[in-house]
Amino acid sequence: MSNHLDLPQRAGIRERWIGWRNRLLTNPRFQQWSAAFPLTRPIVRSRARRAFDLVAGFAYAQVLAACVEGGLLDLLAEGPCDTATAANRAGLGLPATERLLRAAASLGIAESLPGGRWTLGMDGAALQCNPGARAMIRHHSLLYADLADPLALLRADRKEPTALSDFWTYARASATGTVPPGRQGDAENAPAATAYSALMAASQAMVSEQLVAAYKFSRHKAMLDVGGGTGAFVRAVGSAAPSLRLGLFDLPDVVAGAETSLGRDALIAPRLTMHKGSFLHDPLPTGFDLITLVRILHDHDDEPALRLLRAVRAALPPGGTLLIGEPMAGAAGGAAMGDAYFGLYLWAMGSGRPRRPDELGAMLRSAGFSSWRGLSTHLPLVCGAIVARV
Repeated sequence: MSNHLDLPQRAGIRERWIGWRNRLLTNPRFQQWSAAFPLTRPIVRSRARRAFDLVAGFAYAQVLAACVEGGLLDLLAEGPCDTATAANRAGLGLPATERLLRAAASLGIAESLPGGRWTLGMDGAALQCNPGARAMIRHHSLLYADLADPLALLRADRKEPTALSDFWTYARASATGTVPPGRQGDAENAPAATAYSALMAASQAMVSEQLVAAYKFSRHKAMLDVGGGTGAFVRAVGSAAPSLRLGLFDLPDVVAGAETSLGRDALIAPRLTMHKGSFLHDPLPTGFDLITLVRILHDHDDEPALRLLRAVRAALPPGGTLLIGEPMAGAAGGAAMGDAYFGLYLWAMGSGRPRRPDELGAMLRSAGFSSWRGLSTHLPLVCGAIVARV
């Protein structure tokens, strides 16, 4: 007889434990006792801080947004300054600026100095050196608008337009083939293509850094980046693997931006071929032993994501490799990033969902890949990675 409990038994024990724990934690007398008892008091205070962060997190995010939009992060990065200088930069009165700087200091964004001066705090310094994060902070005004009434957003069941879905209309419509034929390359679509391509390029550096550090691209002969935007990832890989032949596949208006961005790069341009089309409707180019999908799959629902994986499988030669890089649900230390942030962001966008590695693995098997494995990255919260083979 096995000494190990089977899965239903373990699940039952865990459920009973959770029930007992929650009854205890919701008991006012236990709360009062544990806050007063010296050995449990530090735990209670820590949990109270976490609970208050959940309650007040929206205000913290808006303090950060005000510092970025008001130019205070840039100003403090130039060196210590007084409140009057900060007020002039942000276009605020002295009392308002003082209130904002104190709020920023409490969050580690700013730090006070003797003589009424201010400088960057530790978290502010980390954000200042990350243009991708600052671009997302500015972009979050759309998400804030959609989350003003979160239940209304969820009840709409993705059937109503949102601020985010309007922003991503061009990308979504072109990728799904709903842009009228002959319209995909005209000037009317160029501003939309420019806007989302700029955001993706600005935030791509964080992901590119993780993948270049985690994977040896030089083992391949040729790489095709599908949905490659204006080429930020292609440039990063091309710099790390100078003998690798490169390809980029994206919508016509996006490829036009990539041609401008990469066409004058002496290191990249001679090795690069551009391919125009919709990766959900057009066959992918062949002749590449590595295809990459960087922040692509989580933007799409299961059916189009599986269709794309099958197209990648069809384009790869025997022994070919697919590299997937994107934030994933269940990442170590990043559960909230995956399911809370990206879960609601992609819901508001109207397409896609965060997936765990095992969910992606099941899709890869269904698409015809023979094997897959997770690839460790330095910061799983920023980017997870999967390698699949034909």
